[in-house]
Amino acid sequence: MRPIGWGLVVALCAAVLAPVAVISAPKAAAPVSEAQRKQGMAEAPAVVQAAGLGCQVSDARFIGKANDPKTKAATSYYEVACGPGMGYILQAATGAPPAVYSCIEMAPPPGQPPKEGAITCVLPGNSDPKAQLAPLLAGAGVQCVPEKTRGVGQTKSNTFLEVACQGGTGYILVASSPLDVTKPAEAQNCLNFDDAAGNVKCELTDKATRLAVLDKFAQAANNGCVVKDRRFVGNATDGADFYEASCQDGKGYIYKVAKGQLAQSWSCALAQGILGGCTLTDSRQATAEQAALYTKLAHNAGSTCDVDHYAEFPMRGNQEVVELACKNGSGGVGIFPATGKGQVLDCGRALAAGYKCSLTKDTGYAALTEDLRKFNQKTCVVSNARVSGKTQKGTVLVEVACSDGYKGYVIEYNTEPTVSAVGATGCAFAGGCKLPGNV
Repeated sequence: MRPIGWGLVVALCAAVLAPVAVISAPKAAAPVSEAQRKQGMAEAPAVVQAAGLGCQVSDARFIGKANDPKTKAATSYYEVACGPGMGYILQAATGAPPAVYSCIEMAPPPGQPPKEGAITCVLPGNSDPKAQLAPLLAGAGVQCVPEKTRGVGQTKSNTFLEVACQGGTGYILVASSPLDVTKPAEAQNCLNFDDAAGNVKCELTDKATRLAVLDKFAQAANNGCVVKDRRFVGNATDGADFYEASCQDGKGYIYKVAKGQLAQSWSCALAQGILGGCTLTDSRQATAEQAALYTKLAHNAGSTCDVDHYAEFPMRGNQEVVELACKNGSGGVGIFPATGKGQVLDCGRALAAGYKCSLTKDTGYAALTEDLRKFNQKTCVVSNARVSGKTQKGTVLVEVACSDGYKGYVIEYNTEPTVSAVGATGCAFAGGCKLPGNV
């Protein structure tokens, strides 16, 4: 089952949930007597079957019976332990389907004793119901060792639980009703609900504690950020969470976290398209600073580009790849390693490296024309281009068309260590040409 998105968060906040840990019955004596166990083991399995629970009863107790003063209908109460699975409280009224509540839902708030007369799970097999949540959490796609749990409420089809995990994270779990830890469930980060209107809130930890997990992701990113302020940005349909950090040095970052691990990070200058970008850091200032940095890197690589704006391509190994729009209207693609000089390719030769410019009107065709001249092709002025293939020796083929309407050429490029033309063949001999005028 896919992790729930923001639309379901809104729905949950608006949902009317029935409280679960409110049923009462004749107070049972403690500890559990043999008579209670005997009657429970004799009667409870049939109630389990009638409720449709996948529970192999390993222990049971009869809690008591009550009669409705108006209808005179009798209701019996049982607790069952289900081998290694979740335990339950069963409410079996005469002439009605059984009502089922998991031991987590029936437990008092963490650190508090049960209210007088309230029913809770006391069988030894149900002593730690949160330990039974492992398959539910794994199925929901989250890494969480539960520290505290509580029942939030129920609808006819769903059970809602809050889970506080080791390390500070927390989730609202949307599971089946009755709760079955072997069935699919969905998990939503508690931070989604902190600032949302509605009756679904996380209470087992506070917002500051949940946000503090960001610090370990900032440390894992190794970008020098000493976290000053923190913000939960939101989550994606693939279940990934996004956090923003502003740093003591004035910089800022957005971090993508998947299954509890840092998956990717962006400086605020490059994160404007990530769920609305940064709000804790002045992204305009960060963008200007980043443009100045790329100008410096471009000049160091031998380019004259003074960067006006830019766009990030995916990393290529340890190399940062950025499309550059220069202040004079030209463009290019900068490939910058972590150390040492990089290279800046014009928009024509960038095709051979697998990149296409889109920030400027600069096509780079002049550079491709220049490459043709190296191979004594003196009449063609390039008017169109496309990557047409790759050779067995690893060189890249770029087909070009000519403005005079005559058939064009295929230029062959080496791409390592830098992009350079090594040959040109006319389409009449190269074959495979597809651009208009070349066929």
